[in-house]
Amino acid sequence: MNQDGEVSACFSAADAALGYLFQCRLALLLALRRIRSGDEFLLYLETLDDVVFEVGGKPQELLQIKHHNQRAANLTDASLDLWKTLRIWCEGTASGKIPLLAILYLVTTSVSGDGSAAGYLRSKDRDVTKALERLRSTAQSSTNQTNQPGYAAFRALKQEAQKQLLERVVVLDASPTIVDLDAELQKEVRWAVDRELVAPFVRRLEGWWLQRTVRQLANKGGDPVLSDEVDSQMDDLREQFKREALPIDEDILAAEVDASVYQDAIFVRQLQLVGIGTVRVLSAIREYFRAFEQRSRWVREDLLLVGELDKYERRLVEEWEIVFDCISV
Repeated sequence: MNQDGEVSACFSAADAALGYLFQCRLALLLALRRIRSGDEFLLYLETLDDVVFEVGGKPQELLQIKHHNQRAANLTDASLDLWKTLRIWCEGTASGKIPLLAILYLVTTSVSGDGSAAGYLRSKDRDVTKALERLRSTAQSSTNQTNQPGYAAFRALKQEAQKQLLERVVVLDASPTIVDLDAELQKEVRWAVDRELVAPFVRRLEGWWLQRTVRQLANKGGDPVLSDEVDSQMDDLREQFKREALPIDEDILAAEVDASVYQDAIFVRQLQLVGIGTVRVLSAIREYFRAFEQRSRWVREDLLLVGELDKYERRLVEEWEIVFDCISV
């Protein structure tokens, strides 16, 4: 493969990775919006569609998600993104896999041109009849070979079925990019914590979300994410971010500790001098590592009030002094 081919492949892989990450992050944003509205749901990734919200045991909303780094007015009547999406929905409708009452969303960072079929299918100023006319014309006259499977799937539907399908289609164009989602997610949880804590709150919420969605993807067809799970995680994080509390991060608790790094540490030497066993020394090293890493993260993320750490350490020393006095009596 030549150099140009290698560069092209690299960019293709990066774009695909960004697309999957965008899908996951956008699913979290949409879930949070539903939580705030008091909605109950089950959420699936990569089942009937990229993202599926199920309510009352039935898929209610199906989302096809398209991410592009550069936002441009490229969602034309012969757009590849548009016809790949329509093909999936036409075939799913014809086979009965996609429920006839489900709302179908095309979420894209691209922009629909005014007067285009996609433009007529936006949530505002909709005109399904005009959209249908333009799509039928494109499916009949376009010579775009890549889109031919999509054109064929659309033409295979009866005219009334085509209209019924488009009545359920909503195009959400000019959606935020994966970078823009940072601000959107922070805006969505602003009510949960103080302003200065929003960013670390979102980071921890996303960490949990990534692990949860990985489990869902690993068990295709089952193990959906429940709205109650998201709600419960939000409650748990809010408790950790109260003024009188600080978050304890799972990745620090679960981290493997290299005990050899601490063999010359003063506290290790002291424990060895008084004859403390190896197991307890290793336990002390592990707890030291956790305390140091967690405290460092609190400091980096500005989660500590001025003087709070000194106050805590002073209280810790005083409490241990009482314990030692009781032992020595």
